[in-house]
Amino acid sequence: MQSKTYAGIPEELAKLEQAKIVLIPVPYDGTSTWQKGADKGPEAFLNASENMELYDIETDTEVYQQGVFLADPVSENSSPEAMVEAVHQATKKYIKKNKFVTIFGGEHSVSIGTIRAFNEMFPSLTVLQLDAHADLRKEYEGSKCNHACAVYEASQTTNLIQVGIRSMDAIEKTVMDEEKTYFAHEMAVDDTWMDSAIDQMTDNVFITIDLDAFDPSIMPSTGTPEPGGLLWYETLEFLKQVFEEKNVVGFDIVELCPNTVDKSSDFLAAKLYYKMLSYKFMDQGVEDEYDNTYDSNKQKNNSSKFNEDDEY
Repeated sequence: MQSKTYAGIPEELAKLEQAKIVLIPVPYDGTSTWQKGADKGPEAFLNASENMELYDIETDTEVYQQGVFLADPVSENSSPEAMVEAVHQATKKYIKKNKFVTIFGGEHSVSIGTIRAFNEMFPSLTVLQLDAHADLRKEYEGSKCNHACAVYEASQTTNLIQVGIRSMDAIEKTVMDEEKTYFAHEMAVDDTWMDSAIDQMTDNVFITIDLDAFDPSIMPSTGTPEPGGLLWYETLEFLKQVFEEKNVVGFDIVELCPNTVDKSSDFLAAKLYYKMLSYKFMDQGVEDEYDNTYDSNKQKNNSSKFNEDDEY
């Protein structure tokens, strides 16, 4: 049962016309290969959000007052390809309304659709991926829209920065740009990785977060947990810096695989989402006009590619 409003906020702040932020749930789990249950992620995230304090201590803000419209879930599940296209169209529809568009999955294959939409609408896009897995297979189990292929298209058409990687197949190394990949074992002994990653970004940044980027000691409820991941405060430090220095145009969070015993993972996902909104809008008053920089005159041609000569 979908929540009536995001985090139980007043209905006047949840109307599309007034809201600066759109949240699209995508309860999809069609291609996961180990633990099933990511389709229950959006509902668990929304339930946790309703039990979260809406004042953010760090930024001294209540970002929900910017307005958050909870869109109808994208429930297409006839095929991975159909789901990706439905996510693509839903995401693009709300970007065109000049909203700050966010998506909560579902498994990581939903990001193929979200990234495709943002890449069509914002020039010279950087995709910042926080993830345990490289997700760079061109095709897996007969589909190019498998969760194992989540950022292959992004690697070909955007400036892809990968952070927290600690599990991959050898074939993915033939696609990966290792200069823009931050492996977890190297991050653990390198104090400069945050600045290095940001230096390689263009101005417009879309963030995709697979929750298995976090260490399973703080985020056990995900489809394929991997030891050695990111911890809470280092992740927030990095994300805050990205939001401060770059124009984050949107983000998605995926791969919450809730369980009935431990709700801490649901709450981490809820808090992470709200923190990211807080960082995005911390310098804006409630009455400030929001502009996500999308302009029909700036719209990318659908066939355009990331220009390797761009400075970033």
